[in-house]
Amino acid sequence: MTKRLLCLFILTLVCIDGWSQDPQFSQFYANPLYLNPALAGGALAPRATVNYRNQWPSLSANFVTTSFGADAFFSNFNSGVGVLVTMDSQGLGNLKSTEAALQYSYQLQFNEVTSLRLGIQGGFGSRTLDYFGLTFGDQYDNGGLTGNPSEDPFAQGGPNVFYADFGAGAMLYSDWYWAGLSAHHLNRPNQAFSGLTEARLPVKASLQAGLRIPFAGYTFLGDEIDKEKTISPAIMYKKQGKYDQFDAGLYVTLEPLVLGAWYRGIPFKKYAQNINNHESLIFLAGFRQDKFSIGYSYDLTISTLGVGSGGAHEISLSYIFPPLEPKQRRSRSSKKQLSCPKF
Repeated sequence: MTKRLLCLFILTLVCIDGWSQDPQFSQFYANPLYLNPALAGGALAPRATVNYRNQWPSLSANFVTTSFGADAFFSNFNSGVGVLVTMDSQGLGNLKSTEAALQYSYQLQFNEVTSLRLGIQGGFGSRTLDYFGLTFGDQYDNGGLTGNPSEDPFAQGGPNVFYADFGAGAMLYSDWYWAGLSAHHLNRPNQAFSGLTEARLPVKASLQAGLRIPFAGYTFLGDEIDKEKTISPAIMYKKQGKYDQFDAGLYVTLEPLVLGAWYRGIPFKKYAQNINNHESLIFLAGFRQDKFSIGYSYDLTISTLGVGSGGAHEISLSYIFPPLEPKQRRSRSSKKQLSCPKF
């Protein structure tokens, strides 16, 4: 009975605090549908993405997140559509979450150089608590663990919770800059396993912005379109509940190679006494060839958790398929791709 009460107490803490924040990706532009629903259809062609992140692999309390995205753009309607599936596993895999979302975006052309995209998202999520690997009182006798299966109701399967989830976003951009806002969990879905309490997911708000600066002599014209040579400083600020985070860094693109370095944290802000908000240094290497992109990044933990946590490893894959409409049928306004980096 003591073990059961201890287990329930720990699970209660998990239900209240463990999901106060969403999973995060260091290569957030390589996961555009997860970042901002306004980016659905941003490649102006069918696109498929896969992202994998393993955070703190040296600890038993690590986080593994995988997402799959697909989107396309329909120039006749100035619209993009996307579908995103995200799976997250915490600790030994006992707490799992799966979310599937549909997205729609609309592109407005202000002039020859400036466009605005507006996006909405609606999805469905589930949370599962698995008691696999735990032992219960009826599996013990005077000789210790018997190895027999438990008849305890908790051992027959963990609880599940299902919820709807909604979000929205906007992105203003040209060939040289971009600035976007996104908000997820607008309806604050309840993720509590028990109907006796609530564990509502706070709204996650995010600001993304950056510049695309060409090297001397690079014009974005003619054959140079497929041989990008730019430096892209960028920032992202996100806030969820009482927590917030700031990412700042830059990408150097010498196609087909892309290199990047980032800092994540808010050094002048403390969440608790004597605890600085330094999270990690991020290093990125990517490769782009034709319509295919692959990237790897490593988060070097600089918080009090230390490098012994194993940091975080992240891999991204992306492929852009031929456009749905022939080139001669696509309007001039639909040819402007988003200036955001690909990683």
